[in-house]
Amino acid sequence: MYDIGVAVIGAGFMGPTHVEALRRLNINVVGILGVDEAESRQAAQKLGLGKAFADFAAVLADKQVHSVHITTPNRLHFEMARAALKAGKHVLCEKPLAMNSRESGELAALAQSTGRAAGVNYNMRFYPLNIEVRERIRRGDLGDILSVYGSYVQDWLLYPTDYNWRVLDKEGGQLRAIADIGTHWLDLMYAVTGLDVEAVCADLHTIHPVRQRPLGEVETFKGKVEQVAATVPVEIATEDLGSVMLRFRGGARGHLWVSQATAGRKNCLRFEIAGSKAAAAWNGEQPNELWLGYRDHANEILLKDPGLASDAARAATSFPGGHIEGYPDTFKQCFRAFYDYIAAGDPTAPPPFPTFAEGHREVLLCEAILQSHQEQRWIEIESKK
Repeated sequence: MYDIGVAVIGAGFMGPTHVEALRRLNINVVGILGVDEAESRQAAQKLGLGKAFADFAAVLADKQVHSVHITTPNRLHFEMARAALKAGKHVLCEKPLAMNSRESGELAALAQSTGRAAGVNYNMRFYPLNIEVRERIRRGDLGDILSVYGSYVQDWLLYPTDYNWRVLDKEGGQLRAIADIGTHWLDLMYAVTGLDVEAVCADLHTIHPVRQRPLGEVETFKGKVEQVAATVPVEIATEDLGSVMLRFRGGARGHLWVSQATAGRKNCLRFEIAGSKAAAAWNGEQPNELWLGYRDHANEILLKDPGLASDAARAATSFPGGHIEGYPDTFKQCFRAFYDYIAAGDPTAPPPFPTFAEGHREVLLCEAILQSHQEQRWIEIESKK
């Protein structure tokens, strides 16, 4: 068991997901903070936690809390992460790290100066077969990377009556589909291929410029199962879908399609990486299968199996072949990497988790994508640093 106490900030969809993953690692979850004291008490009781924090100041003052997980709306990330780092806490923050690159850059610099562990929960990196693709690329099995393309699509915001705080730019930022799920894909491609995006060209679209907002909040993904009696119309400026062409340093080309309005796709991240020797493709709704493509002999389907995987992929696999691992397991593996790093006690070692610096990189990408859409032209990423 890790000798550390954690507080989770946020009691919506993500907060309890973090609590569950931490408990699977036998990490002590000291308590939880909701939007107010009443929600904190309700969440603590439901999750069986010892403390329901009254406010964020109480979290920072608690000597049992050594690490803070931030799962709040995006607009709160910067102030909370900054305060937690200054209070000497480790921080694991949901993505995107901040509302703009000024904030994310300050957080990345602060994390480096404090020596505290500071990570962003890009959990898609931690599917065992994604790690396997990374290792095969590092070994040269795919050869030189020629192209990278894919998508991340969902359907939970298909209708104008679908609503969540994420659709409001004041809560989540000017970008929504790109920032919420597109950055997962972009981060994963960076982690797997090691390639930096050099330039972007984006075209984004808002299907529903007006949505029906319930008189009361709706938890993420709960719109289809919770009946809403009364609503008010609200103007929407954030995108429902969009297309981004990518140029990578080194010459590879790529493309990303993102949509939160594709009927039947619940949470589908897909990619295909083409190299000069072979190709690899993966679908997040079938995460235990990896397609491997070849020119001169039969293609393969590799099933997740620690006995057939690289050492790195095996280390992120908890169950034998034929025993399915999925979304909740990626949180566990991400948090394990984070807390193993803290337990090792060497802040000079390369972090095995997505860092605040990498979260800052994603925010810079988002700003370049937004500028590209607004100006309808290619934007060089270097000009944004």
